[in-house]
Amino acid sequence: MKKFLSVAMIAVLLLFGACSKKEEQPQPTPQAPMMKQGPIVETPSQALPPGHEATGQKVEYNVVVPPDVKDKWSGVKLIIEDKQTNKIQEYTVKLSSEFKIPDSKLTIKVGDFLPDFKLGAQVITSASNNLVNPAAGVMIYEDGSQIFPESGKWGWLYAEHPTMHPFQHSRFSVLLKEGIAK
Repeated sequence: MKKFLSVAMIAVLLLFGACSKKEEQPQPTPQAPMMKQGPIVETPSQALPPGHEATGQKVEYNVVVPPDVKDKWSGVKLIIEDKQTNKIQEYTVKLSSEFKIPDSKLTIKVGDFLPDFKLGAQVITSASNNLVNPAAGVMIYEDGSQIFPESGKWGWLYAEHPTMHPFQHSRFSVLLKEGIAK
């Protein structure tokens, strides 16, 4: 009888142990939403993109516009949204000129347009004349004081990647739509 009880007790314990363990099912991995890839830039590990210098460290970038790029492009189209009135306007602005946003204290100085923006060690240039990664160098002033970029000479607006280093303002957003060929 003792033998029977011992075997029965072991069977119950094994059965209880097997029932109490939950079988672990593999959980599906949530898929990240497809995001548009940002521009690929060549930077040495110690260099950071314009406007992202570490505190106390200032990296000067030279903008070099190849002659064929300079000869092809005359301006840019900017999309300006007034968040207060929900009004969106498109403006054509010549390169190397200034544009005052109507009914505001903001002025945009447009520098160079680079159809294929490329960032190197300390040089910003266009790798080609093809619209691969269109970008425009801008400086934005409010009441005469530069507010964009926070540091450095030029802030860059990217047509294909508008959320990359965007101009942030409580009332206005400024986006690059495209370059204007001559």
